[in-house]
Amino acid sequence: MAEPAKAVRHVLGLSGGKDSAALAIYLKDKGTVPDIEYFFCDTGAELPEVYAFIDRLEDYLGKEVARLNSGRDFDHYLKRFGGFLPSPRQRWCTRVMKIEPFERFIGDDEAISYIGIRADEDREGYISTKRNIKPVFPFISDDIVRDDVFRILEESVGIPDYYRWRNRSGCYFCFFQQRREWLGLKREHPQLFEDAKRYENAKGGYTWVNGMTLDELAARAVEAASGTSESLPSASAYMSWQDLLRYASSDDDPEEQACLICSL
Repeated sequence: MAEPAKAVRHVLGLSGGKDSAALAIYLKDKGTVPDIEYFFCDTGAELPEVYAFIDRLEDYLGKEVARLNSGRDFDHYLKRFGGFLPSPRQRWCTRVMKIEPFERFIGDDEAISYIGIRADEDREGYISTKRNIKPVFPFISDDIVRDDVFRILEESVGIPDYYRWRNRSGCYFCFFQQRREWLGLKREHPQLFEDAKRYENAKGGYTWVNGMTLDELAARAVEAASGTSESLPSASAYMSWQDLLRYASSDDDPEEQACLICSL
């Protein structure tokens, strides 16, 4: 007698970012996907605020968030890739520490993956090429835009705390950070800034910021603050998440460039 077919799995990846969080809350409130599974791909190097936000989401959703990982830390993979830091053109960290754990989590099961790309965005969002994983985009289907995401979060778990100084979730040393965000990391989490510095090899040209080390960035910020050098973004001024969520256009939103599984 043939075994009964396995049920299709419904999964939603939480990055710690605003859009995936809002999508989880939106679908919960609609009640149309009662058996959804939540997962979080943990590199072990996420911002502390990300871990705290995932815990808040788990409490609000009333359902366990599966914590996935690659089984190895960043240092292991850095050595495997010859000491080359990940970059926009070489996103090996996303592949081996985010996407591959997700695909192992699904295995060969048929799955529908709910992805939080909004109706006011112009980007693709399929994070796996496996044929058994079907992506769906409820925000696009339901015409949910940035202001709606803002409202959903305000009425539930609130805005992730890192939005006071950074544009996106993800690892503390994410190469997509702008210079002002690196300075924000130095202010908010000075030890993590120091930890990020140790990965740099200035002699070999491997730095997180194009054209300078983090030490040089910090020194230039001090010089700019004293008026002895060209201006750099302030290391003390907080970003406004209200502006980020309400008014930033899709053309200048840094999240448009970042890895979707890390920042949605």
